[in-house]
Amino acid sequence: MSSTTTISHDKLTRLIGTPLSPVLIDVRIDDDFALDPRLIPSSRRRSHKNVGDWARELTGKSAIIICQQGKKLSEGTAALLRHNGILAESLGGGCEAWIGAGLPVVPVSKLPPLDQKGKTVWVTRARPKVDRIACPWLIRRFVDPDAVFLFVTPSEVAAVADRFDAAPFDIEDAFWSHRAELCTFDVMIEEFGLKSEALSRLATIVRGADTARPGLAPEAPGLLAVSLGLSRMFSDDLEQLEAGMLLYDAFYRWCRDATDETHNWPNRKPGA
Repeated sequence: MSSTTTISHDKLTRLIGTPLSPVLIDVRIDDDFALDPRLIPSSRRRSHKNVGDWARELTGKSAIIICQQGKKLSEGTAALLRHNGILAESLGGGCEAWIGAGLPVVPVSKLPPLDQKGKTVWVTRARPKVDRIACPWLIRRFVDPDAVFLFVTPSEVAAVADRFDAAPFDIEDAFWSHRAELCTFDVMIEEFGLKSEALSRLATIVRGADTARPGLAPEAPGLLAVSLGLSRMFSDDLEQLEAGMLLYDAFYRWCRDATDETHNWPNRKPGA
């Protein structure tokens, strides 16, 4: 009989990457984390010792608590959160079960430094089209849901990155940028260890739209058209990003769940 206080990794993996994903909190002790410093996608580190200090961050949200084996640390932390009115469950089997199932984990060594509020900060060129919307979507859905994105004059990206301790992306000579035939979105999926059938399919569409190779995927011209349309609709880059989040949510769900579905208006003659 399944527990009402735990969630399985099979169920959680269906939630990660979607707008309905709960907040994921990793409470492994430092010694356990040091043995394998990787995070389940979109999770953030917190200590079980000061639950009361960060519980208020979760007001109005649901949470999944993760420890090494899904035992006392995650069970106790989740119970304390429920005591504070937060809907919380622990991940059954913890990190060990997740990794044992071959599910993706993000190496913290790839993450830029956190700011004073525990958020990653990224900077890129203003007036985004394809890659500069796709990459923030990937980061917010699978790496850091609270990530901050700065859109600046192209010539100032490097200086802003240096002054504000931000990670530059989708700009020449940056680590997070195009490599050979790959676009920045491809690079982030690979470097963050996020490869999956759905994200690989989406990456091909993004690559085709971003690098003027519409033949890579039939959906690429459609993504380019919608992306260019959004760039004309919004003069504010952050507003465009918010609109683009929904766009990529839809593309991701199609890539994951609906590629076999077709739609055709039934055009049958009477009596046929």
